[in-house]
Amino acid sequence: MIEFDSLVQFLEVFGTEDACRDYLTKIIWQNGAYCPHCGSKRVYHFSNGCVHKCAKCRKQFSIKVGTIFEDSKIPLKKWFMAIYLITCHKKGISSLQLSRDLGITQKTAWFMLQRLRYAMQTQEFTKPLDGIVEIDETYVGGLQKNKHRNKRFNYSQGRNDKIPVLGMQQRDGELRLVQYGKTNRANIKPILDTNIAPDATIYTDESPIYKFLPQRKMVNHRDGVYGRGKVTTNHIEGVFSHFKRTLKGIYHFVSEKHLQKYATMFCFRWNTRDVSMSARFLLFLADTTGKRLQYKELIHGK
Repeated sequence: MIEFDSLVQFLEVFGTEDACRDYLTKIIWQNGAYCPHCGSKRVYHFSNGCVHKCAKCRKQFSIKVGTIFEDSKIPLKKWFMAIYLITCHKKGISSLQLSRDLGITQKTAWFMLQRLRYAMQTQEFTKPLDGIVEIDETYVGGLQKNKHRNKRFNYSQGRNDKIPVLGMQQRDGELRLVQYGKTNRANIKPILDTNIAPDATIYTDESPIYKFLPQRKMVNHRDGVYGRGKVTTNHIEGVFSHFKRTLKGIYHFVSEKHLQKYATMFCFRWNTRDVSMSARFLLFLADTTGKRLQYKELIHGK
């Protein structure tokens, strides 16, 4: 694996299109060359190193076929730079800043970032959380005091017009943030069943929506209790603090339609915070194969 721990070293390694293409080839074909169309391992390589041909289906292709970079007119070195910036910056990067850094339009930068977030969203959330898992919910949206008087909701913490996000963190393990609809058992239970192992010990606050959990241990915040020995939800609440500062400080506003992509990208950075920049970059790059997000799919529909 190529090692780098700064932007200067990154540019020394991936400063040319050929270097980026060769590195992508090593990752995708680490178990040998194959055709992305039919899967055949009988592949001919053209002398320019950019084009390959399948001996079975006779189709020509580049190493970008079957990845999120397919059919993109953006050079690979700019894609690699975008991956570095979105993964190695603690709070990510906005499309306006990325457009200035890469010399592209804001619209193109926004689409690149959304395609990268979508790629990570389709790869995350595989192994159930186990051991001790803290659970809590938060609500993303503007402050009530900043709204017009006739648009405010009293005694609701903004729940009536904010987007709910369920947070689940395994002690000394992974973090999951999942956007959902109304806060009730019907919406919460399927998320917990998917992301948490049945024998896990769950710590929550006094919210009644978690009453159905037999393995639940609770701290009552209304009584001023925030910890009983190991039983606390302080860790997941600290995650929410970082998450909201990321949204407010970098993006300022995130729509309900795209919030889950931002949450998943935040989880990736959080779960890989103890690994090196080069290792995090490689982990992300390895997940760029598979279905790519189309622009018409991104802007249309819910």
